[in-house]
Amino acid sequence: MISVDYSKAAGKVSDFVPSLQQAHTWLQEATGRGNDFVGWVNLPRDYDKAEFARIQAAARKIQSDSKALVVIGIGGSYLGAKGAIDFLCSPNYNLKKKNTPNIYFVGCGLSADYLQEVMDLIGDDDFSVNVISKSGTTTEPAVAFRFFRAALEKKYGKAEAAKRIYATTDKARGALKSLADAEGYDTYVVPDDVGGRYSVLTAVGLLPIAVAGVDIAQLMAGAAEMMETCRKADLSENPAWQYAAARNELYQSGKKIEILAAYEPAFRFMTEWWKQLYGESEGKENKGIFPASVEFTADLHSMGQYIQQGERHIFETVVRFGPSAADLKVPYDESDGDGLNFLAGKDMDYIATQAMDGTLLAHVEGGVPNMIVKVGEKNAYTLGEIIYFFEYACGLSGYLLGVNPFDQPGVEAYKKNMFALLGKPGYEEKGAELRAKLGR
Repeated sequence: MISVDYSKAAGKVSDFVPSLQQAHTWLQEATGRGNDFVGWVNLPRDYDKAEFARIQAAARKIQSDSKALVVIGIGGSYLGAKGAIDFLCSPNYNLKKKNTPNIYFVGCGLSADYLQEVMDLIGDDDFSVNVISKSGTTTEPAVAFRFFRAALEKKYGKAEAAKRIYATTDKARGALKSLADAEGYDTYVVPDDVGGRYSVLTAVGLLPIAVAGVDIAQLMAGAAEMMETCRKADLSENPAWQYAAARNELYQSGKKIEILAAYEPAFRFMTEWWKQLYGESEGKENKGIFPASVEFTADLHSMGQYIQQGERHIFETVVRFGPSAADLKVPYDESDGDGLNFLAGKDMDYIATQAMDGTLLAHVEGGVPNMIVKVGEKNAYTLGEIIYFFEYACGLSGYLLGVNPFDQPGVEAYKKNMFALLGKPGYEEKGAELRAKLGR
């Protein structure tokens, strides 16, 4: 079970109870701003069980006929799955000896070198593709899909290639859905009422996570347990209420940047998922806490100086995990050339705990408020809890801030400029205007 210690971060969170109650009601009853996109609130209980079984079956098929799975998506269509696989299977997942396929994430950028490298890494291996896009027209994944669809069809022929393409898209409309229906791809649904950054517990994240060998039933069970906890309209019993209130109190006191930290390298990409979740949900109307992340203790040797003595506009949230699966004790060295025999016989978890506590005290004394999110061991159940906890707290926090946590109007600005500069039909006049501004 997740708990939040905000004793070294904020003190007046009880002042937020009336606002929390309102935000909680908006989420539970789907009556707040953006209420068309709160399907994730009850998802761990109400998800489509038949589709879930199809996801598990598809994962087994991919595991049996492919040495690689190419996951094509951007933003919420890949960050959660990548973070979950790194956390539960290893950031070195593709390098490990295993009975599951390598998983490559593409369509999350526009680098020709990166696309070519993935194609070279797959080589002659059998592979499948999971293309994830609600519309099928988002530039980055759509371009990548063209390359890998062509590669599949060249290798297997059009009919057999279609059996290796799994499309996660809108249930009824859009370019990808139309193509999938025409070509006979296996399809999975991006729910209409779940936005991309909240979609990791849908087919968007579940299929690639399952292919990696993760028990997605346990992932959903952990999320369901946290869902029940987050239903409690009580500050003392609801950790999401505590986290949302504490971070908003800190924001009102002038702390504009939140650093999410963990002393576990495997959690690094989950912090990337968290950054999109909070940045895209809160950063609007000239408001919002800027989400940043660090990996301790490594970043104590790079960012530690700024955190300790830089401008006092930041606060930290540290995710602490239960005991490690590996029981490693520091060896004794007779020469003691490094002077570390005082650590001989002590396990790495003990040493890491002292580093956490020492850092916490140093940062708090340096004027950096700290929250601790305590979670369980590294497993699928715990990760399900973590995902739902951060999602629910994000919805609450956005409402406390006074914004719609479920839209992202600012994202469209760069897309329109990109389309205009690329010469997309209908954007000719804007393209000429932008090229003039760029001096072209």
